[in-house]
Amino acid sequence: MPAKPAPIKKSAKAAKKEEPAPAPAPAPEPEPAPAEPAPAEPAPAEPAPAEAAPAPEGEAAPAEAPPAEEPKAPAEAEAPPAEEIKAPTPPPPAEPTSVPLELGVEDVNDTSVTVSWRPPATIGNSGLDGYTVEICKEGTGDWKAVNEELTVSCRYVIKNQTTGDRLNIRVVAMNPGGGSPPATLADAVLVREVVDRPKIRLPRFLRQRYVKNVGEKINLVIPFSGKPQPVVSWTKDGQPIDTKKVNIRNSDKDSIFFIRGAERVDSGVYEMCVKVESFEDKSQLTLQIVELPGPPASIKIVDTWGFNVALEWTEPKDNGNTAITGYTIQKADKKTGDWFTVLEHYNRMNATISDLIMGNTFIFRAFTENKCGRSEDATVTKGSATIQKTGIEYKPPEYKEHDFSQAPKFTTPLADRSATVGYNAKLLCSVRGFPKPKIEWMKNQMIIGEDPKFRQMNAQGICSLEIRKPGNFDGGVYTCRARNEHGEALVSCKLEVKQPVNPDAEKK
Repeated sequence: MPAKPAPIKKSAKAAKKEEPAPAPAPAPEPEPAPAEPAPAEPAPAEPAPAEAAPAPEGEAAPAEAPPAEEPKAPAEAEAPPAEEIKAPTPPPPAEPTSVPLELGVEDVNDTSVTVSWRPPATIGNSGLDGYTVEICKEGTGDWKAVNEELTVSCRYVIKNQTTGDRLNIRVVAMNPGGGSPPATLADAVLVREVVDRPKIRLPRFLRQRYVKNVGEKINLVIPFSGKPQPVVSWTKDGQPIDTKKVNIRNSDKDSIFFIRGAERVDSGVYEMCVKVESFEDKSQLTLQIVELPGPPASIKIVDTWGFNVALEWTEPKDNGNTAITGYTIQKADKKTGDWFTVLEHYNRMNATISDLIMGNTFIFRAFTENKCGRSEDATVTKGSATIQKTGIEYKPPEYKEHDFSQAPKFTTPLADRSATVGYNAKLLCSVRGFPKPKIEWMKNQMIIGEDPKFRQMNAQGICSLEIRKPGNFDGGVYTCRARNEHGEALVSCKLEVKQPVNPDAEKK
């Protein structure tokens, strides 16, 4: 009997260890715990009844079960009501792309064909996954794809073909919306080696606009190459050439374009095409046939004043199939009737004619110019302009004379000098002023005057004083004074006179 309480104590200890497990569950909740878990806490707190009334171990399990279920009740009680979930808007249905553009053959040899194309103009709302290239032998309707996986490139090489087969080729653009309408080559492609691709060698002078005058002969030779013999065709503005007006003669090396007498209707864009199998080369020739323009549609005198007449005119109805480069305006005196050109190569459509003779009456006419020359006819003014005689009194303009008066000012001062006894010395300076200043030279503040030992000169503002063979007493301060009615200016320098060196005296 005493051995039975031991397992009860163990179960009580285990219950104490298990009781804290449910306790932390309500701790983080901000709201108070519900009434149901309250009796669960004091139950394990009294171990005495468990010892007094020993129970089998199997009966202790129901006491431990309620705490395990207790944390679920508050969680379910606090759960917010579920919100109604709206069904998502379905995406728009996928649309296939438009047909691929400009499908053409790049290369052909004896076992493969290379084709290229441009992406479709319209991709759609679901993008573009790639392209499928399909072929079908001519004469059969069995189309099959040659690429197992979609290609994203706009160029594909169809390999492992049999020489001599003629293949119809088409390309389909694929996306989630399905396949686009197929882009199909117009002609079947012959699988064989092309020895020499066609090439047009258009002369350099034909690569720009080729201009000829009406009535001139046009004879153009355009060489080409290709093997086997290329097929040559010509079109004008996208339409077949009228062989009654244009003669085309083809040889195995060139094509001759000949018009006996050019007319303006022969102007246009001519296209030459040489083709070998599925390869072709094209070149364009722009031909412009021009002639002299017609005269201006009208010309009139707008105003007359003084010796001037204002004219205006309008563009010609016929420009000669080329741009108008200018106008020529002429005048004629009614007394003589002789025409004289007053404006030539004039670009504007209004002008003022000046320097007309007083008392005379004038009429005017205009010619049109283009690269062919001047129009044969001219448009003449319906009216005339008379230059009236009026009393003219010439009033010379009044000009305010500029005051050039200026006090003397030395622009180059005197510089200190040294001279040798018996050798001439010269002092120089320059002065400006208006009226011309009077120049005086002084030595040690004393006016030199007309001393023959000194030579004074003043030319164009350059003042000089030459001292002839100075002696020991000619040294000192020399001053030049310039003076006029507006003021005076002084400039000075020192002159030192030295004895000559005697080499023999030094030796002694």
